[in-house]
Amino acid sequence: MSSLPIDAERLWRSLAEMASFGATARGGVHRLALTAPDLAARAHFRALCEHAGLTVRVDEFANMFARREGRNNALPPVLFGSHLDSQPMGGRYDGALGVMAGLEVMRSLNDHGIETEAPLELVNWTDEEGSRWGRALLGSGLWAGVHPVAPTLALRDADGISLGEALAAAKGDVPGTAFPGTAYFELHIEQGVILERAGLPLGIVTGCQAQVWYDLVATGLAAHAGTTPPSFRRDALVAAARVIDLVDRMMRARGEDGRGTVGRLAVIPNSSNVIPGEVRFSAEFRHPSDAELARIKAQFPREVGFIARDAEVTIGLRPVLELPATPFDLGLLATMRTAADDLGLGHRDIVSGGGHDAIYAAKHMKAAMIFIPCLGGRSHCEEESVEPSDAAAGAALLFEAVKRASA
Repeated sequence: MSSLPIDAERLWRSLAEMASFGATARGGVHRLALTAPDLAARAHFRALCEHAGLTVRVDEFANMFARREGRNNALPPVLFGSHLDSQPMGGRYDGALGVMAGLEVMRSLNDHGIETEAPLELVNWTDEEGSRWGRALLGSGLWAGVHPVAPTLALRDADGISLGEALAAAKGDVPGTAFPGTAYFELHIEQGVILERAGLPLGIVTGCQAQVWYDLVATGLAAHAGTTPPSFRRDALVAAARVIDLVDRMMRARGEDGRGTVGRLAVIPNSSNVIPGEVRFSAEFRHPSDAELARIKAQFPREVGFIARDAEVTIGLRPVLELPATPFDLGLLATMRTAADDLGLGHRDIVSGGGHDAIYAAKHMKAAMIFIPCLGGRSHCEEESVEPSDAAAGAALLFEAVKRASA
């Protein structure tokens, strides 16, 4: 591996500093979007950017853009970044790696006295995770014009706080509308085991797979657990359990490319001696093929209807997120492969199993992503871990990709 163009130790220190905001006892972070730890992390990030000579602006959806001017500021900027919010009791690198590595790119360009032709903008997108209001990619989706503004701002979290109310503490006065860009790059941990098993530090992400998310409500009849015989039961949890099993069966029927998950479940009234009268839960499916996801979208509601009929309950089902498969720009991918070779860094092509802000950025400009390995593929948990050398490799490739795209 040749000498890297970034300061690996400075990057690692920056990641450790960011992990102090919302730090958990087991080494992770609990930094839900627009909560106090996230607001503190944003303030810290802004101060670091301004110290590096960047101009920071914040739009009406609290997306942060830190700009470094180029020789020709009439050119569309090269954008790169990720997000600083986390999953509940999540990891310290998911999202934060891309933001802090982006800052390291800016600092290293300053160190080397490099002036790019096009301006550069480092982005911290608001609420990528979707953990607080149940909608992933919120900030980038609002910016890209994908999410309808009024109903999205009206979404409420578990404490009854709307997104619009929470934004009051962080939003700026810049309109939250998409603008042209020369390119968008995002560095992220893989959140899987492909790179680790291959012993490679870098993944060139060729695209993101298709997804559909649902909110479901099973409604039966709450009744006494000890006095209600089977013939009188309308158990909402039994129906929900059958749907959960359906999700798992549909996933496994599609082999190793299938993905299906129920990750959220609320049982009402949630008492040990009451037959559940209502269950609210989520379901999501993912697949690399748009055609296969279309078959899932046709099959799932139909079979949920059969389950509701047999259990004698009602099950309301509402799609809340649909993402088509998103291929990334072939030219940018080729540039990154060449750059990785020039740096002497091993790499392979890889498809993203997760959703990322790059999906929505790709609607308005050329986009591409870089992955680095994470230990055991663990993510969205406190055990999430990366090697410093892999973080440095990812930042070095991001540096070269940004430099070449903005030349």
